[in-house]
Amino acid sequence: MKLWDKGKETEKLVADFTAGKDSQIDLALAAWDIIGTLAHVKMLEKAGLITVKELHALEAELRKIYKIIERGDFIIEEGVEDVHSQVELMLTTALGDTGKKVHTARSRNDQVLVDIKLFTRAGLRDIAGLILELFHRLLHLSNRHKDVLMPGYTHMQVAMPSSFGLWFGAWAECLTEDMLLLEAAYRIADQNPLGSAAGFGSSFPVDREFTTSLLGFGNMHVNVVNAQMSRGRMEKAAAFAIGSAGSTLAGMAGDICLYSGQNYGFIELPEKFTTGSSIMPHKKNPDVFELVRATGNRLQSLPTEISMICANLPSGYHRDYQLIKETYLPAFSILSELISVTNRLITEIVVNEEILDNNIYNDLFSVEEVNRLVMGGMPFREAYRTVAGKIAAGEFKPLTGLDHTHIGSIGNLCNELIESKMEKIMSRLDFTTAEEAIAGLLG
Repeated sequence: MKLWDKGKETEKLVADFTAGKDSQIDLALAAWDIIGTLAHVKMLEKAGLITVKELHALEAELRKIYKIIERGDFIIEEGVEDVHSQVELMLTTALGDTGKKVHTARSRNDQVLVDIKLFTRAGLRDIAGLILELFHRLLHLSNRHKDVLMPGYTHMQVAMPSSFGLWFGAWAECLTEDMLLLEAAYRIADQNPLGSAAGFGSSFPVDREFTTSLLGFGNMHVNVVNAQMSRGRMEKAAAFAIGSAGSTLAGMAGDICLYSGQNYGFIELPEKFTTGSSIMPHKKNPDVFELVRATGNRLQSLPTEISMICANLPSGYHRDYQLIKETYLPAFSILSELISVTNRLITEIVVNEEILDNNIYNDLFSVEEVNRLVMGGMPFREAYRTVAGKIAAGEFKPLTGLDHTHIGSIGNLCNELIESKMEKIMSRLDFTTAEEAIAGLLG
């Protein structure tokens, strides 16, 4: 079944190629197609395009299909092009001519846009919850290890004293920036395109404000051409947020892989979180974090892929957009898994509290000595050269006491300010309106 079928046969090669992977990929959109359709049929009844009796029949049948989807029993049958066609086929099979009215005043163009926006909204909400959990875990670890010093590096060379408090807290603050992008992506997704039809509106008296309210959208795409132009743009915005979070996880995983190696020995991973070698009995490989690193980095390519698919397309709908779904829809579950795995494993990392006992890190304190001389009245450049000379002559003896008091330093992490950042972002994200609206549609 095809919603555009005009009674003329399409060559199988063409039908199969244009349908692509929709019969598998669209399963992720099935529940959202039902919810969008529930709002649409309510609007049809309000506009006088179907009767109250027809509305009640459609609502009852749509909710039945939704339960089938919840059970995991929903399939897109052989020969059915996509999820939209399957739902309409099921409605028509159950309700006859009433089922055939469900597509009135709607196009697959605005239908799939609604589905993807609803999917995206929910996916970003779920990711936000997971990020928040990891954020609090990292801040907890930062506070716990705030007094444990570790070497800081620039250019992969020993640089200045750092601490595990700073390291854990840095990744926590990274997550606040990821959440800012997620907030922006959510606001872009939280706009109703329903009623834009094929991208040029409809001569039917559709009530777009009504469906916006029913679906719990915070706003709508007012201009119907822009509604269709949002296809690809909205996905790219969400992909940037996903890629940014992937970058944070990949960066942290990269540090963990490095720091857990024998040459560093800053941290130790419990054996249950590592794998072994087929020939080297001593190996404890951080395979999980290596895969987090690789997968997080791969997620960063998603916005570029979407950009290239959409490059130079004229305004209006194009079948090119179909390909976006293949990598976009799975990205949400991929990122969710990365965050969950990281959150689980990071709790049991064992921190080495005696790293700086090794003399190879003596030069870490060279800047502290320069600053001590400056505080005693010596000009900075002279102090710098004095300490550099001692290091070159092998005469530098570090004083390891630290007195860092400014905001965000070793001695004054100010994690409460980082937590306040996240709280402000979360206070602006309203997930409740959408959740309550969808619950209302499902009865």
